[in-house]
Amino acid sequence: MKKSKIKLWVEGARLRTLPLAVSPIAIGAGAAASVQKFDLLLSLLALAVALFLQIGVNYANDYSDGIRGTDDFRVGPLRLTGSKSVRPEAVKLAAFIFFGLAAVSGLVIVLITAQWWFIAVGAAAIIAAWFYTGGKSPYGYAGLGELAVFVFFGLVATYGTAFIQIRNFDMNALIGAIAVGLFAAAVLMVNNIRDIETDTLAKKKTLAVKVGKRPAKAIYFLMIWLPMLVLVPYSLIYPATFFTWVVLFLLIPATLIVVTAKSPKELILALKLTSFASLLYAVLFGLGLAQINFAL
Repeated sequence: MKKSKIKLWVEGARLRTLPLAVSPIAIGAGAAASVQKFDLLLSLLALAVALFLQIGVNYANDYSDGIRGTDDFRVGPLRLTGSKSVRPEAVKLAAFIFFGLAAVSGLVIVLITAQWWFIAVGAAAIIAAWFYTGGKSPYGYAGLGELAVFVFFGLVATYGTAFIQIRNFDMNALIGAIAVGLFAAAVLMVNNIRDIETDTLAKKKTLAVKVGKRPAKAIYFLMIWLPMLVLVPYSLIYPATFFTWVVLFLLIPATLIVVTAKSPKELILALKLTSFASLLYAVLFGLGLAQINFAL
């Protein structure tokens, strides 16, 4: 029984979403390394913030969607609250424990760097994580989820990781933040395309529900292919970033699946491919910025 409960909690943490937390840190660290400012401790602390925040938001979404009844209609992996496998209060507590761990990791960064204004950034990230599906008027139910993901798991996480090390404006960090933010938003978009029918029944007005399936797919394609355009000039400026093109082996099948999918279950593989494409892109692009070459 104990093992069963542990398995439930691990499944509820949605570990498959963690690549989205790792991706911005990889590019931010690579941008810092490109100007010889890489700091391992600060990068690991930034990674801790991102991972704890991602797990926290996963539990928060599980709790909020579950008590609203949204998950009564969904297709996909089990949800702790919606399936009544775990008490809602316990799921809510788990969310705030991980938000707390993210806050502590962020405070350590602030103490090391003396960048006190980062406290406000961290507080905004936690508030955004909770109110995505929590509260009386969650913005995730108003079609703003992709924008929030782009901002916090793209711009804030990537540029923040670079800034705490470089302490100055860096164009590589900004461009990398936009690229990885688009990937993160694409993961949410394909998830919402999968759930478009059930979200409509639950009156959850995601961006996919608002614009319709075809336009949502077009937006998804833009989100995953625009980051590849970045590689064209970067392959010349930073030759080691050329290896990032291997991401095509994940993006092409993901694109074909979304184009041809006839049922929501078919999109689960596209979601996984997009998530791993984000991680592979970020790691290879980050290493490329650091000018680490690979032997063929």
